[in-house]
Parts: sequence; C-alpha cells; structure tokens
Amino acid sequence: MRRFDGKVVLITGATSGIGHATAKAFAREGAKVAFCGRRETLGAGVARELRAAGGEAIFIRADVREEDQVAAFVERAVDVYGGIDIAFNNAGITIQKPTHEFSLAEWDDVINTNLRGVFFAMKYEIPHMLAQGGGTILVTSSANQHLTSANRSIYAASKSGLIGLVRSAALDYAESGIRINAIVPGTTDTALVRRAGGMEAVPDAAWQIGAARWAKSNLHGMKRMANADEMAAFIVAMASPELTYMTGSSLIADGGSGAG
Repeated sequence: MRRFDGKVVLITGATSGIGHATAKAFAREGAKVAFCGRRETLGAGVARELRAAGGEAIFIRADVREEDQVAAFVERAVDVYGGIDIAFNNAGITIQKPTHEFSLAEWDDVINTNLRGVFFAMKYEIPHMLAQGGGTILVTSSANQHLTSANRSIYAASKSGLIGLVRSAALDYAESGIRINAIVPGTTDTALVRRAGGMEAVPDAAWQIGAARWAKSNLHGMKRMANADEMAAFIVAMASPELTYMTGSSLIADGGSGAG
C-alpha cells in the first residue's frame, strides 16, 4: 500500500533505531521524508538509503536541544516540500544511574532532548499545520512512563512529561484538525538500548544471544524485545488517514510487558 503518496513527513532522530525504521516505512508508502539528527555522516547515509530504494528524502542536521536548529529544520523542510502533513517527534536519549548520582548537566541533557526537544518541534510544526488546515503529530514516549525500573528516574520523568504534553496540546488543536498522539513502545532492539546496556563493543551475535536471554527473564508477555521495523509499522498505522477520531491518546506496544 502507498497510504502516504504526496504527504510530507518530518521526523526527528531518524539516524538510527525506531526513527530510521520509520523513515524507511513512510518512504516506502510514498511520503516525502525530511528528517534530522545530530550525526551528519549517519544522516546522509540514511538519506541515500531511502532514495536508493525509490523514496524521496532529505537529511537536515539539527540538535533538538537547540531551539534555533529545530526552527531551521522545520523551515527548511517546508521550503523543500511545501508543508507538513505528519510530524514524528522521536529524538531521545537515556542515561542510567541512581538518582542522586546524576549531575545537573546530565539532567539537562536528558530532559532537554526528550521533553524540551519535542516542545520545540511542536512549537514550529504547529503553525504550518494550522495554516494548511490540519495535520498529525506523533510523539515517542516509552513504557518506562508507566512501567519503569531502578536507575531510570530522569528518563522516566521525561517520558512521563511527554504524555502530559500530548494530552493538553491535543485539546489546544482538536478543533483545528491537528491530531496529537503518543506512542508508548516497550523495549526495542536499537542502538540506544544496546548502548544503555553497555553492550556496544560486543559482537552482534553475542548481543543477540544475550539480549534474547535477558528478555526471557525480564519481559512479560512475548518475552522478547521488539525490533525497530515492528515499531515503525505501529507508528505508520497511527499516522494513517483512517484514524481521524483519535487524539490525545497514548497507545502502548510493549509485547504484553505491562500486562504481567
């Protein structure tokens, strides 16, 4: 299917993980994809990958912690593609340690990326959507906002804050045709999760074995991590034009972990 032919999709944090997979999924379905990230080499590579597969995409380097860079990203995307139909505000990081061991700089880094960065994105996306009569905004929260564990206090706080942001902002623009919803993914096999586990230097085969064993012991329900393509399919479905009556919602895809 090509549900998004001619639609313009903006994505923050699409150089790896869920963002990368979602950029590919939207491009496959005909969307024009403008995406940002901090890592220029990776971003350029993703853009080439999407275009080589027949999609239309541009990478614009931007750090979501910096308001002027977010504003420039949105304006450049609109200049190139003429508007914004769908925005997937996904950029996020995590740092894991006991609460009292966090420095102020670490607090700022997590909160400014995960929460303030989404605010910046929405602040500059929404005027364009208002001008064109509507749009769809999706925000990446996390199952950690309702099912967390030790050493994740600031990450959980940032992702919980996004739920409140989405619920209230959805009411601000419900009558203007802008739908705003949160996705709530469970543990997903991405570079972020691998890095948080201190497993970046481990060979891929060893990581897969270790991750599978960890999931069997620690995740309820399906007892496995999601893969990024599964999350991308979920996100694209949430953005589909059929879901016209859903706004202010937080939809969970955690493989049953929260049901245990």
